[in-house]
Amino acid sequence: MPPDGPATGLSVYISCDMEGVAGIADWGQVSPGPQYQLGQELMLAEVNSAIEGAMEAGAQRFLVNDSHGRMANLDPSRLVGRASYLAGWHKPHYMMEGLDDTFDAVFFIGYHGAVDAPPAILSHTYSPRMVAGAAVDSLPVGEAGLNCLVAAHFGVPVVLVSGDQHAGAELLSLAPGAEAVEVKSSLTRFAALSLHPEEARDRIRAGAVRALGRLSELAPPRVAVDCRIRVTTRNADLAQLACRVRDVDRTGELEVEVAGGDRLEVFRNFVAVLEITRQLAAEA
Repeated sequence: MPPDGPATGLSVYISCDMEGVAGIADWGQVSPGPQYQLGQELMLAEVNSAIEGAMEAGAQRFLVNDSHGRMANLDPSRLVGRASYLAGWHKPHYMMEGLDDTFDAVFFIGYHGAVDAPPAILSHTYSPRMVAGAAVDSLPVGEAGLNCLVAAHFGVPVVLVSGDQHAGAELLSLAPGAEAVEVKSSLTRFAALSLHPEEARDRIRAGAVRALGRLSELAPPRVAVDCRIRVTTRNADLAQLACRVRDVDRTGELEVEVAGGDRLEVFRNFVAVLEITRQLAAEA
């Protein structure tokens, strides 16, 4: 549901993750424990920087969808721009919940590389225990690429991504011309060279201004209406269980293909696969 009140000026949807935030390099920083508060603070600051840049470019309406972990990482009272805050882990559209065709632009903040791509800091693709790789049609993708299906369905351009070098490269393969703000460089899956947090925030803020300044030049992600998602699972039991979801077929010992009537239905079926395999994946 959109925030109450008339939408004057640009409307911006923000899906925010944590592993791609500058300064993050350890699982302990992104999950409950002694270092978790640091991760939350760094994430909040980068989201606010994106909103500040968008406000400078004329945006007046913001929806922040918390897309990391249990998806309740931010203090909503500290979001700038009177942004609405969508939190909670059980969401039909997961990292893209709340997006619809009333928005003018999508930002991906704190994104990271795919599990089966070149080494990226804390890389995974949605479910670390279930997904060993994914592709949209023939294009290998991670979370940014998968989430583009929802943006394409609603006809909203993804204009900004921040994170490591791999997150930017992945988005640009589906959304040419988007602003890719590299705030860290992944060395391995467990080491990255980050900008100083203040420098990272400055670059995100400037990237948001540039992206919205070129909004008329940018199109929704290039994803075919009849696309399919190929998922490589961690084991054969997961592939077998995934096929209980409608329009999901097994194409190999560890591979399934997720189909549907359109991009949004394909994405929903993919989320259903994650949900139905969650318990088995946790025990694997």
